[in-house]
Amino acid sequence: MNFVDYVKICFRSGHGGAGSKHFFRSKHNPKGGPDGGDGGRGGHIILRGNSHMWTLLHLKYRKHIFANNGVNGSENNCTGATGEDIIVEVPLGTVAIDAESGERHFEITEHGQEEILLKGGRGGKGNLFFTSPTVQAPDFAQPGEPGIEAWKVLELKVLADVGLVGFPNAGKSTLLSVITAAKPEIGNYAFTTIVPNLGIVQYRDGRSFIMADIPGIIEGAHLGKGLGVRFLRHIERNSVLLFMIPCDCPDIKKEYGILVNELSEYNEELLHKPRLLAITKTDIADPEWKDLIKNELPTDVPHVFISSVAQQGLDELKDKLWEVLNKL
Repeated sequence: MNFVDYVKICFRSGHGGAGSKHFFRSKHNPKGGPDGGDGGRGGHIILRGNSHMWTLLHLKYRKHIFANNGVNGSENNCTGATGEDIIVEVPLGTVAIDAESGERHFEITEHGQEEILLKGGRGGKGNLFFTSPTVQAPDFAQPGEPGIEAWKVLELKVLADVGLVGFPNAGKSTLLSVITAAKPEIGNYAFTTIVPNLGIVQYRDGRSFIMADIPGIIEGAHLGKGLGVRFLRHIERNSVLLFMIPCDCPDIKKEYGILVNELSEYNEELLHKPRLLAITKTDIADPEWKDLIKNELPTDVPHVFISSVAQQGLDELKDKLWEVLNKL
């Protein structure tokens, strides 16, 4: 699988270099004063956003990433070189989390954005720094500050304009394959999609927006059932949620309520996102069925009838999605 959205890595920033305890000596000045330089700073661990990346695959097999140590100070008040920083490029939507405490540090959302994950140790002061009128020849210097070693988790949340939400086998992958150039796996069985898929929907006048096919949700997903919360986090980064329920569902309103409840239990903020309901697979329904079912649909969300296979209602769907995205 080329899509990797979770890695756990042991990072270590560099140790600071020690300050120098040195006294100037020369042929003409055999008892010169202190001239020990400061130690160099240890290297940072830095995360940098890269909009050309879409997965954490390049970090999957890197379990240890260590920055370089700072160089010790030396004579003639020479400061040691700074340890080289380690810059780890990650896709947009990557969240850095402490593996032990679960504390969320930051999220990378822009191309070129840089955030320090672990700071390098400070370099120690040389003995020249400690000279004073009362201590003119200090014979001591500071050691360098140790670096920080910690296990961190990097999680990727897919960035998309529209996220498809529905139970397994609701037609999400079929819709994505029809209105975009994406080629997700399609099958008549649950959990055909086990990783998110992205596609670009071409709209009128050369305009476009990004659609994400999220693996299917089942009742109790927020408790870990099915694929659990593993992919629910991807919905957090979508601007609009497109709920998809097939027309042969026994109770569309009830199924929609279950989906909304699962999102609410996972993160209540998801309820504030704009929503649209698509009734799918309408090519298998009788023409008069639409009029009969309208009174049984949820009233708090606009709906549209579509068939990806017969390509019915897709233009209306794109128009409504574009209208909502423009309001945002």
